[in-house]
Amino acid sequence: MVTIGSVAANFTRDLEQNFATIADFVTRARRRGVDFLVFPEAAIGGYLSSLGNHGDTVKTTTRSLPPAIRLDGPELARVREIAGDVIVAIGFCELGEDGETRYNAAVLLDGERIYGSYRKVHQPLGENMSYAAGDGYGIFDTPVGRIGLQICYDKAFPEAARMMALGGAEIIASLSAWPAARTATAENLQDDRWTYRFNLFDTARALDNQVFWVASNQSGSFGSLRYVGNAKIVDPGGNVLATTALDSGLAVAEVDVEGTFTAMRAGMFHLRDRRPDVYGPLVADDTAAAAWREIAHA
Repeated sequence: MVTIGSVAANFTRDLEQNFATIADFVTRARRRGVDFLVFPEAAIGGYLSSLGNHGDTVKTTTRSLPPAIRLDGPELARVREIAGDVIVAIGFCELGEDGETRYNAAVLLDGERIYGSYRKVHQPLGENMSYAAGDGYGIFDTPVGRIGLQICYDKAFPEAARMMALGGAEIIASLSAWPAARTATAENLQDDRWTYRFNLFDTARALDNQVFWVASNQSGSFGSLRYVGNAKIVDPGGNVLATTALDSGLAVAEVDVEGTFTAMRAGMFHLRDRRPDVYGPLVADDTAAAAWREIAHA
């Protein structure tokens, strides 16, 4: 059995406050026997203050951007010290090898080691003004299972989660700073259309791939963004085992990874029953895909 925790909390540019929040959640998680704890996107240094045509760009100023952190830097060393025997996934702004390029990144670590890291591939609403995009997905072996990492908008692309599932991922951690809709926001944020999409993607990706899905998210607000929380753990059948709903907090669930996989995949096993021979247009370039669309609609 493995106990998984997922965090909904608010993180800003105040690193000391961020570290205090991280330490508080690790303490709470440890008391509840959590083996694997997932923090949100940009938990170290906060996310952008707005999306779209915003001012958080290197072209204008770096003052409003989160601090750029190296994998071997003191910030992640501090998180490792806090984590101890708990395996943690956490989001941050990574400084690239050239010393200039920034990536929206996540890392998987504990007090002993860094298991792996990931740079966000899919960028929404002008995020490319502030970050370079990653170019691949990693799956990492840990004492709690084989874990894949995604960040926020990645969850809208079923191909990303499917690649991880095909690579043997048993647990996919989806770290987010997912806000409410920018226009026509619902009076009750739980009914907001972006909240609905966030939750639907989580259950769909878990069920699509028959994996455990752990969704963390920021809560509260930062800049012009109001976050929707809803950190959760979803089982391979698409059932939400625990959630924070809109609140800041810790969602916790104890799961039997091996036993659940055996039961879920004994009958309908989505990965086994795929038909890659008919999926060609999914991986075709834009020109080839356009040609296929013309043939399909002829």
